[in-house]
Amino acid sequence: MTELSTSGSPRPDAPAATSAALPTSAALPVSAAGLLAADAESLWHPYSSLSEPSPMRLVRGASGVRLSLDDGDGGTVKAIDAMASWWCMIHGYRNPVLDAALKEQVDDFSHVMFGGLTHEPAIRLASRLIEITPSSLQHVFFCDSGSVSVEVAIKLALQYQVARGRHGRTRMLTVRGGYHGDTFAPMSVCDPVNGMHSLFTGALKEQVFGPQPPSGFDRPDDDPEFLAWAAAMRQVAAQYKDQVAAIIVEPILQGAGGMYPYSPACLRLLRELADEHGFLLILDEIATGFGRTGTLFASSHADIEPDILCIGKALTGGYLSMAATLCTTDVARVVSDGPGGALMHGPTFMANPLACAVALASIDLLLASDWSARIAQISAGLSAGLTPAASLPGVKDVRVLGAVGVVQLAGPVDMKGMTDAVLRRGVWVRPFRDLVYTMPPYICTDEEIALICSAIVEAIAEGN
Repeated sequence: MTELSTSGSPRPDAPAATSAALPTSAALPVSAAGLLAADAESLWHPYSSLSEPSPMRLVRGASGVRLSLDDGDGGTVKAIDAMASWWCMIHGYRNPVLDAALKEQVDDFSHVMFGGLTHEPAIRLASRLIEITPSSLQHVFFCDSGSVSVEVAIKLALQYQVARGRHGRTRMLTVRGGYHGDTFAPMSVCDPVNGMHSLFTGALKEQVFGPQPPSGFDRPDDDPEFLAWAAAMRQVAAQYKDQVAAIIVEPILQGAGGMYPYSPACLRLLRELADEHGFLLILDEIATGFGRTGTLFASSHADIEPDILCIGKALTGGYLSMAATLCTTDVARVVSDGPGGALMHGPTFMANPLACAVALASIDLLLASDWSARIAQISAGLSAGLTPAASLPGVKDVRVLGAVGVVQLAGPVDMKGMTDAVLRRGVWVRPFRDLVYTMPPYICTDEEIALICSAIVEAIAEGN
């Protein structure tokens, strides 16, 4: 690499670089087949094997709610992204408001360290988040990703208990069926048996697990299954009260653990247990925040407030990786006044100005719309469109909560076969385990929601 002087010119003593010594992306083929071959040779995709790689589709462009996929013959096919790019692209692709926010911030500066420095986009975003999240949350720590925000939340809980003199409280209490991320602390609070991280058993911190909440958003708090679950959770909390620092759960909807909805009464019970035993309550709203379940944050369904809140995914409208961990003043002060005198975490790209600017624009864009009515309309469309799947052979359950629609099969889904079948009908999905599901962008029209549903139902019927 040619060395530069501080003026930007090559240093006179720098060795000359030869083109042969410099590998360049210009040498890569431009055909779809060539690029996909290079991908298979070099790239490791999420949850994939290099020995038996999953088939890839080359994205040539994206606009609105549609992806433009290379068809292999020099053209493209368009497909509705029913996944909102893993649940984050709530405003769709190439949104002019979000594009403008990024471009404007680039003209000022793209990044500065957040140690000893601050900037307007971060200050404005923090203020906006404090304004729209539960009122007790008054302090914001910006993170690189959702998984890191859970790491930070767990650190906060552990430091909090140490500062309170409760040195034995080093474990988290959670429930079966949850998913909180792929780094080590979040992996430890994911379901240890049916989750994605059982290979790491023995290497992860052993946390405390209660039973999975009984299914059903509308299940009342006097239901026998709820009462049995509540009794079991009370017993677990009492048994481990001197070991537990915090309770951590995904409120109302367990996401990657199975797209599993449960009653707000369960959240109220967990808040009660936290208060009774001196635990903190951490709510992981990375998937459920910003309107996905029908309220701006899922905790509102239960009318409770957490001590610590994790948000991400839709925070930036899908444009950049960013998350945040919010906490109460009590948590912030106790940790700040405790051993170390600080929260012991500091990402390099914390509060990246580009991410802050686009996140602020995304939140303002969402709140300026009648988002609540739109989510209700999407929910109604998903219910109407997916309900016919319930009568198909091999279908175990159909469920809808807010802008989340799920068809659960009686056995494992053929991911490749199902993806291909839905894509032939103009829709992109990414099934997993026994689930074919959609979490569409909020800007989908009623007609596009209907197309998503018909593509899923027809593909399932075809597979049978």
